[in-house]
Order: sequence, then C-alpha cells, then structure tokens
Amino acid sequence: MSNKNRKTPDPEVAEEIDRNLKRAFDEMAQEPLPDRFTNLLEQLRASGGRSDEASNDS
Repeated sequence: MSNKNRKTPDPEVAEEIDRNLKRAFDEMAQEPLPDRFTNLLEQLRASGGRSDEASNDS
C-alpha cells in the first residue's frame, strides 16, 4: 500500500491510538527483564563491553 492511498486519521482516533500504545508500552516497560537477557548483559559487562571480533578489527 502506498502512502497516497492512506487517509489521515481523525484527530480523536489518533489520540486514542497514542494513548493505547503508550499504555501498552508503559506496562511492558514495567515487566522484569528475562533472566537470559540479564545474564547476557552481565557477560557483556564482565568482558568490558568488548567482543573478540571487535578487538581483532584494529
């Protein structure tokens, strides 16, 4: 679908969409990080933020 075929939404509809998206993302942001992701972040911090590939590029 090209942009030419899209209609501009009614301002009230756009505001409702904005509110619903904000609420959904706010709820998601409050959820704890999965353990797997937390473990990966810890590994990255322990390595000093460098990967073996990055150190070999110099």
